[in-house]
Amino acid sequence: MSKLTATGAAGLVRKGEVKAHADGGNLYLKVTGKGAAKWTFRFMRDGRAREMGLGAYDAAGVDGLTLAEARDAAADARKLLKKGVDPIEQRRSDAAAKGVGRAAEQTFEAVAEMLVSSQESGWRNEKHRAQWRSTLRTYAYPVLGGTSIIRIDTESVLAVLQPIWTSKPETASRVRGRIEAVLSYASVRGWRSGENPARWKGHLDHILPKRSKIARVEHHAALPWQDLPSFMSELRSRASTAARALEFTILAAARTNEALGARWSEIDLNGRVWTVPAARMKAGREHRVPLSEPAVALLKGMLPLRPDTGDSYVFPGQRRTSPLSSMSMLMLLRRMGRGHLTVHGFRSTFRDWAEEETSTPHAVSEAALAHTIGNKAEAAYRRGDLFKKRAELMEAWARFCSSASR
Repeated sequence: MSKLTATGAAGLVRKGEVKAHADGGNLYLKVTGKGAAKWTFRFMRDGRAREMGLGAYDAAGVDGLTLAEARDAAADARKLLKKGVDPIEQRRSDAAAKGVGRAAEQTFEAVAEMLVSSQESGWRNEKHRAQWRSTLRTYAYPVLGGTSIIRIDTESVLAVLQPIWTSKPETASRVRGRIEAVLSYASVRGWRSGENPARWKGHLDHILPKRSKIARVEHHAALPWQDLPSFMSELRSRASTAARALEFTILAAARTNEALGARWSEIDLNGRVWTVPAARMKAGREHRVPLSEPAVALLKGMLPLRPDTGDSYVFPGQRRTSPLSSMSMLMLLRRMGRGHLTVHGFRSTFRDWAEEETSTPHAVSEAALAHTIGNKAEAAYRRGDLFKKRAELMEAWARFCSSASR
């Protein structure tokens, strides 16, 4: 033991003769060239000779281990051997545990943004870059965004895909592929292990129907506009976050993911406007939604659920850092005996009411639904968002929704 000295070790390293010098107790100074060396620990395990690197040599202990530090490391390895533990396997286990700890801190949204940032410079198509972020923010983040990357399993992926698999098969397929890419990226970074729960072949293809087998959905099942007041009366009798989210979605004539992804930072209660950022809109443009009096009252009723600090979702899920799942509203419809309806179908109810029961210009109701304008001449003519006229329309819509209670 202790065959080397600090001065002697430094001299051997300066000399640079490629050789392993024993210090004793299975510790070796392995000189690899002039001014370069490393510490190793040699031992026998199950009849096999093994060698474990302890670190680089550094007389000052800044970029490596001093002689004293190397002896301490060797002593720790000998203690493990006496307990019957392989020090190399123990180090791997410790490293894996640290990796799991780091992985637990990584959310799906954070990892997805890392992936996009690392790859987007190679995407020449600007539209492709925008679609990547848009689809994740619209469909994946509301369900998976705040979830630890190591906790995402098949059921988590299905919670994103099932609500849109038959109604938006092309979009759903792209979302699945992008979720798979995010989880694969996490695996490469050492934050996940095992099979990818978003893979299609040999996994999700046993659960979800193939796109070629899905009948094209021409229309979302919608409630006749004449039946809406009584439906709203029943909906308002139910005390749940899902009921309030559905009521708000209907009052705002919004898309499901726009409403569920709403954050308090987007809401101006005094100005009575909800500004949906472009990243969460289907058309990729910011959309201002005028809020009717009932919509403002509903939002004020949700304020007790708002945390004191930081931005948060208006309609939080079980985890406050994640929004309510779209499945919650679908399950609510089933409990109300309306399982044949879709949430998106209420936008059709709104449009039918506006065109059949009011004298609202078509352009105004289309703007309220945030529909893009196919006619280039009309699009060039209508440069504003018709906010004032839409505000009047949404107040009339809110009065109609409440008409059953009069």
